[in-house]
Amino acid sequence: MTWLVWRQYRAHGAIASVLLAAAAAVILVDGFQIASRWHSILVTCAGNSACLGQQGPLVNGVVSDLPYLSLILPVVLGMLWGAPLVAHELETRTSDFVWAQSVTRTRWLAVKTGWLLLAAGMCGGVLAALTTWWSGPINALSASAFDPGQFDTQGIVPIGYAVFAMALGIAAGTVARRTLPAIAVVLGGFIALRLLIAGVLRPHYIAAVTHYYSLTSSFSPPGQAWVLGQGAVSRTGVTVPQGWGSLGSVVPAACQSLLAGPATGKFGSMSAMFSCLQAHGWRGFATYQPAYRYWPFQGIETGIYVLLAAALIAVTFAIVRRRDA
Repeated sequence: MTWLVWRQYRAHGAIASVLLAAAAAVILVDGFQIASRWHSILVTCAGNSACLGQQGPLVNGVVSDLPYLSLILPVVLGMLWGAPLVAHELETRTSDFVWAQSVTRTRWLAVKTGWLLLAAGMCGGVLAALTTWWSGPINALSASAFDPGQFDTQGIVPIGYAVFAMALGIAAGTVARRTLPAIAVVLGGFIALRLLIAGVLRPHYIAAVTHYYSLTSSFSPPGQAWVLGQGAVSRTGVTVPQGWGSLGSVVPAACQSLLAGPATGKFGSMSAMFSCLQAHGWRGFATYQPAYRYWPFQGIETGIYVLLAAALIAVTFAIVRRRDA
């Protein structure tokens, strides 16, 4: 069976290897240039954080989109390799022959699925490792490792994406019995699930930290923390997000005179306004995920996708074993 898988997918593997090698060459060449510019910035600023904050982006143009290859690759593998695995056999009726041989359909599916999932994980891992290295100076300068497009393309989560997309393609092709509908399911399902997890679940993997501080002072979460919310809160629980656009509607009566115009929400004196609010029990708050949770978050999200992939493969095996060829 392993020899058969190699015969069937050796062309696919060769094409994938060439494309990965080309992407690696581009990422490595550009990565060394970024590292050189970052080293120059560190020498120029010599530890001056204000100087670092005044530096422009390390990369511009089309090259800045290189990390998104880690998001494109999984869905491409799922559509082109995963979706036809079972669906193509059913469409062409070669399953009548394949599943009537001495090799059981369970072993046939286990070997082919195992090798394709392994290949997907390896491709995702190689590209993720290159992207993580390439993004190192950018993360250090912009403190954006948790940002969408950064968190999703680095670390180990692209491996989970690749394994899940491959499993989704295999399961979709088994259920639909057609390759084209399975491809559509992979594309739509992968994008929808990623948006759901990134926008709804990811901020709550671990309970966020909320820090309260005096309104007359300032607070910034340390390191590359992921700030989920920041503003002011009263002792009764009324909150105003940072920007203070809605403060005019909730400001205590005793502080109304400090507003230049309650209808517009413009302030006569910010420091006086904050002092008045603090005297009436208001305080600043910042809700965030600390920077040290980056790798736990990576592990949790990767685990979610791997578990979903395992469930999809289990469904595939159940259908293949029960369905008449």
